[in-house]
Amino acid sequence: MNVTWRLKADASVLTLQGSQLRIVDQHTNQSVCVHFTFSVDRQLNPNFSKWAFSLSRVSVEAGHTYTLTASNLPQPDVGDNAITKQVTVPGCDDEIIRNSQMCLENGSLWDAQVATAFSLGKHQMLSVFVGFEADKHSDLYQVSIQSDGIHFSKSVSKENRTSLNVTFGLDLSKLLKCELLITIKPFFKRCVNNGCRLEQMNINYCLYIPPRNAVIKGAVGVVFVGVCFAYLLWAASYKDLVGMASSAADQQPQCLQVPERKKVFILYSLDHPLYKNIVLKLSAFLTAKCGIEVILDLLDSTRLGILGRIQWLDWQREQIEGSSDKILLLCSQGVQAKWRAMCGEKRVLLREDLHSPVGDMLTPALGLIVPHLVRRATFEKYMVAYFEDVCSPEDVPSPFHVTVRYNLMKQFEELFFRILDAEKHGPGRVCHIEGLAEGEYHRCPSGRALQEALGAFREYQLKHPQWFDEELVEELEVEE
Repeated sequence: MNVTWRLKADASVLTLQGSQLRIVDQHTNQSVCVHFTFSVDRQLNPNFSKWAFSLSRVSVEAGHTYTLTASNLPQPDVGDNAITKQVTVPGCDDEIIRNSQMCLENGSLWDAQVATAFSLGKHQMLSVFVGFEADKHSDLYQVSIQSDGIHFSKSVSKENRTSLNVTFGLDLSKLLKCELLITIKPFFKRCVNNGCRLEQMNINYCLYIPPRNAVIKGAVGVVFVGVCFAYLLWAASYKDLVGMASSAADQQPQCLQVPERKKVFILYSLDHPLYKNIVLKLSAFLTAKCGIEVILDLLDSTRLGILGRIQWLDWQREQIEGSSDKILLLCSQGVQAKWRAMCGEKRVLLREDLHSPVGDMLTPALGLIVPHLVRRATFEKYMVAYFEDVCSPEDVPSPFHVTVRYNLMKQFEELFFRILDAEKHGPGRVCHIEGLAEGEYHRCPSGRALQEALGAFREYQLKHPQWFDEELVEELEVEE
């Protein structure tokens, strides 16, 4: 904003010593006050027009209202010579400034292009698909869906994508109305703490699925046809079924039933880029093959950047301790070295920590975990493991010797049962999950990728026996 004011063309200008301009933001109460010192010896300037002064490049916010007060110096003993004016800066919807950097970082050009789809599944479960376009100035979005009595919300990170989507599962019997309100809340760089522009739309899902009575009739018809078909099959193969009855008793019992999806918060040290790749491949294997939801700083960089390291770690710990989920510590040379540094030995800095945007996450995590580890109520929350191919049992810090230490991938199946709070061994039976044993896990794509990552780091260690010392960074390098 540029502000210009002119002096009266009378004898009073000859006594002036200067002017004062005050600008106050009515939204934040922040103010700018500028004093101009001058003296004039004639009523008009050399161009025979009024003396004019200006203050340029005053930084203002779009949509804010400012109060401008101009007065001459010295101010009179009686009365007031100030002139006040209010100015409202256009909002980011104004064509003139919507392309400015300030408005772009407020999401002025974001076009969500929301798309929805509906499908009806088993047990009257309505799946609601919500897709939308992301904006380059917002990395995190919160998608909510609500109707009378229900409200669900999910967060989704942009990462390297331009189009995002989420899917909600709703119980059709609990929906009292056909209307659903879908809200997409972005977190743009400038408005993240002040509330960004929301994208909202009302959808009548009843227009996209069959009426409920039709669904019920259809379901009854399918059941009836199925019963008839099953009877015909049974009548045709009765003799075969009798012959197979004796072998049915030898089948393995249904020993593993998980009522809800489990979460695992993984803690580790950034020892080397190849080891970081192992951690990522393990996370993918847990998610794709085992159905475990993984919490990892590398996969939640946006929220971590907003909250900060300590707040993010403490929030994750509180979430885990208030549920049946687990915290997994992957031990390596870096974990042991950083623990010893916390106990008074020389500070440990690794090259990969310096390359990470958030730095060393393990040291503050250990500071938060160890005090809680000795409490019986939370002891079962923590699990300790190491990869035998690239690490050793000596990499486990002493406070964690009181816990079971899992040797991966040899004991991965036991770790999986621990995550699920399930028993592998029971009276007269031993549960075995196909595809998780040491000689089986690599048969799926995610397991094969994990095996290759372990092999690559193992091969690197054989060629570079002093690899860990080479990853250590001296204080002078850090300063540079």
